[in-house]
Amino acid sequence: MIKKIYLVLAAFWASMALTACGKQPTIGNNTGAADRDAIGTSQRFDGETITVLTREEPYISEPLKRRGPDFASLTGAKVNVVTVPYSDLYQEIIRDWNEGTNKYNVVVFASQWMVDYVQKGYLEDLTARVEADKAIQWDDLVPFFRKFNATYKGTIYTIPLDGDFHMVYYRKDLLQQAGLKPPQTWQDYLALARHFHGRDLNGDKEPDYGSCITKKRNAQAHWMVWSVVSPFLQTKGTQQGAFFDSETMKPLVKNEAFAKALDIYKETNKYGPENELEMDLFDAQAVFLAGRCALALSWGDIGPLAIDPTTSKIVDKIGVTIVPGTRQVLDRATMSLGSAIRTTPETSTGKLVPCDKITCPYAIDGVNHAPYGAFGGWVGAINAAAPSRTKDAGYAFLSYMSQPAQSNVDVTIGITGFNPYRISQFKTREPWLAAGMSFDTTSEYLGAINLSLTSPNMVLDMLVPQNNRYQQIVLDSAVADFLADRITRDEAIDRIYNGWEEITTEMGRDQQRAAYRGTLGLTR
Repeated sequence: MIKKIYLVLAAFWASMALTACGKQPTIGNNTGAADRDAIGTSQRFDGETITVLTREEPYISEPLKRRGPDFASLTGAKVNVVTVPYSDLYQEIIRDWNEGTNKYNVVVFASQWMVDYVQKGYLEDLTARVEADKAIQWDDLVPFFRKFNATYKGTIYTIPLDGDFHMVYYRKDLLQQAGLKPPQTWQDYLALARHFHGRDLNGDKEPDYGSCITKKRNAQAHWMVWSVVSPFLQTKGTQQGAFFDSETMKPLVKNEAFAKALDIYKETNKYGPENELEMDLFDAQAVFLAGRCALALSWGDIGPLAIDPTTSKIVDKIGVTIVPGTRQVLDRATMSLGSAIRTTPETSTGKLVPCDKITCPYAIDGVNHAPYGAFGGWVGAINAAAPSRTKDAGYAFLSYMSQPAQSNVDVTIGITGFNPYRISQFKTREPWLAAGMSFDTTSEYLGAINLSLTSPNMVLDMLVPQNNRYQQIVLDSAVADFLADRITRDEAIDRIYNGWEEITTEMGRDQQRAAYRGTLGLTR
């Protein structure tokens, strides 16, 4: 299997000829018309102030604030970046725009929230602006992000600034010394975590950890658990989906496969820091960067963060791989979607069966991988109620942030929170090498991302209306209580199933079914 994966990566890099960085616009107080054309507008917006709402520092807001003065020099428009805690961002957008306060002209938010805001009529249609904007280089966006992060029912509503999905990071030096291979299944992950847990991994004579995963409630934990769940539930390609039965909209949680995945996820507790259940994304990344974890499940941020010697003790010591898979998967034909879960294996519904050519047509050496597009990525959108000139200035700013001259540098800086989402960010290694990433690490990092993005079995994040309630409230709270031993596994499954069913019934099953099938590309 390892050999096949590396053959895929080799073919990928063979197809990507190294290209030189393009000429970047000159930034300064004496910028000329040619430079303004380079950012997609020859207009000036003197006297205009764009108020941008996004999450609190450091990630995401950092590049917006850093590049705001440069944009002002080019166009005359002042950029005022306002931040709120991530947990408040979704509702703050709704509150401001629903009440008609309209303090925020531009918002930078999670792409999976787009459907809620579009249905409320909040977002400006950006289709015509994008089609007229040569500088944004729309075709340079990876199709996955162009299709799922920016577009809803054929209309462009957002500008991608980031590309997000999970990968597994591992201490390459430790595995090489021990003669071990990177994990290909979640059972492999547990075995490696068990092997390294309690050993001194950073030379400070203190015991360290086999695994580090964000598990804090009301943070990012609900995405983490689904990376473990996904390969157990989705086997037949992206259109099959991993959250609901696409015909009935019944949740895919009352089955042996989901139960097995929850057991694996909970076992990782044994090999993590003592306070792992209280660790948010920044906490988990910091422990890994300090050299105290053998393995980590996270987004693409760790790649560029690990090359910064001021924050990382593991420069050039990490490896990156596609999220592990499984050799056993759910047989949906054995499911009784409306029945209660049975704890007796021989009578339970939703059987676990071995991978074969029929059950897992995209498996590699019997392992079903289903890389999860967790979160999807950060996008920018414009308030449909904003004044016309403010909309124009806001679009020019979002275009400027997304254009290769700016974004191809920003994705190499760990503190931005922006991860690769443009084809040129894979083809052009120079920004990565200039940022301090070694040639080998660059190849492995970008190769693992590409392997996930091009997987025919990639799992789309939940994009139905009220997805934040399904995931960030119901799923998050049930899994948190299960990990903390406040409820049993089967009680957690019942809470997820019943909570999701309640939301679907409230929103309208036919409406939710149509939305879910639409995101999967199912038309009938």
